[in-house]
Amino acid sequence: MRGFRFAATLFLLTNAVISAHAAPPWPPRVQTVLDVTQPLRFERGERLPLYLWPAMNAGELTDRQAETLVRELNRRGIGLISSWSPRRRESSLREAMTIARVQKKLGLRVNVNATACLSRFFNGDVKTAHIDDQGRPFWDESFDVRGGKHHMGCPFTLTDRARAIRQQVEFFTSAYESASLALDFVFVDWEIDGPLEVNGAHEAARRCVRCRKHIPDIENFLAFQKAVRDLRSDLQRAVFARPILESSPKALVGNYGIYPHDGFRYWYDYYETFVEGQPFIADQDAKYRHWANEFAATGYTCAMPVVYTWYPTFRWYDFDDPDYRWFYNMLLVASNAGRNTPADVPIIAFVHWHTTAPPPDPDPQVKQFSGKRYQELLWHMLLRGTDTFFLWCMAKEDAEEVRLVHQVYAEAQKYGEFLQRGTPVLFDVPQQPGPVISAIRLGNEALLCRSDFGNHSGPVEVTIAGRTIRIPRATEPVLRVRLR
Repeated sequence: MRGFRFAATLFLLTNAVISAHAAPPWPPRVQTVLDVTQPLRFERGERLPLYLWPAMNAGELTDRQAETLVRELNRRGIGLISSWSPRRRESSLREAMTIARVQKKLGLRVNVNATACLSRFFNGDVKTAHIDDQGRPFWDESFDVRGGKHHMGCPFTLTDRARAIRQQVEFFTSAYESASLALDFVFVDWEIDGPLEVNGAHEAARRCVRCRKHIPDIENFLAFQKAVRDLRSDLQRAVFARPILESSPKALVGNYGIYPHDGFRYWYDYYETFVEGQPFIADQDAKYRHWANEFAATGYTCAMPVVYTWYPTFRWYDFDDPDYRWFYNMLLVASNAGRNTPADVPIIAFVHWHTTAPPPDPDPQVKQFSGKRYQELLWHMLLRGTDTFFLWCMAKEDAEEVRLVHQVYAEAQKYGEFLQRGTPVLFDVPQQPGPVISAIRLGNEALLCRSDFGNHSGPVEVTIAGRTIRIPRATEPVLRVRLR
């Protein structure tokens, strides 16, 4: 009877705190996630949870409130994320460890956003500035965008800053280690800081006495890029990946935008611009940049490609179907990561559906990617090696963004064995609108996904494991076929 009373009490508490008519103890963004998603119909098994920017930072909760929230999110396949903040390290640690204890109790992953711990290498200290031929310090201000000040300095001045940054990380890792709370997934969104080669960085480095000394072939952009990216990777390994893995050797550790690739990057972040004279490969009006091989040197244990609807992308291509302009580029990015990432390295792909980083007065001819085609893209990503999604979005976008990605993630659990143990076998991205096929093989079976652009509607033939398969026009998200 006592057990029955406890179960009934927990049921009533759960329904009370997630009810739209009650004031939940966690932030509105977290409540929106609960409101627009449903518990999974298919077991998740050992597959990674879905990560959502709105399902982060639950605030100051009691142990019971934390358990209620973690359970409800887990029923939906969603992993709650806590954040570490050196500016309020005691309170953020307390909040995060409350969640972590519950996650361990329930046998779930402990997920952490450590972005604030890496802020900032270039903190305005003049000792980190570039130095010109007259001995005067100067900053690279080409990263100052939308009112944000990101004065970048010399990448060869950061020894002291690296030591301070590592200490910020170690404050938290040592606390978790002392509490016997192993970390399972720790990521950073570390972008406009530290050594970078984009925008005006090359021009600034050529003016800097110190940079010229450290990079003898500095006039060669690719040599400059490699030197800077090597240094950037070394810093990430030393101050972030290593302290995490020393305390939690099995943790997935990664950074936004860092993943194995084919030597090119097919997207530009909101603060990046193409610099005339630098090498690229052309695709219609797109300029795909050479990219240094940085992933292995970082020590990261998961890949985190960025598959976003970046506003300028729409004008790169002349496809009549506006959806294919988005679909084509985003699938290039996802396929680049899927094809080049080792099978034992999970791919946790950042995704975003709303047009990303539009200007204050966007061109009405830049059409929003349709929700239907976006969900098709997510299916193709899963069949090309993506293990799970990490949705980033703005608060006003939460409901639509969460609903779209969660629907695909939830339905995909039906094919969990394929996605967990299978091998992606098709990575082609058609340069003109037409049928797009993705497939993942497991033993004598394959799971296929077909999307059609343009006028083609008949069967499409693909060869997998020596067998030619005729794939009809899609009526379901995926098709399961026997190979022999």
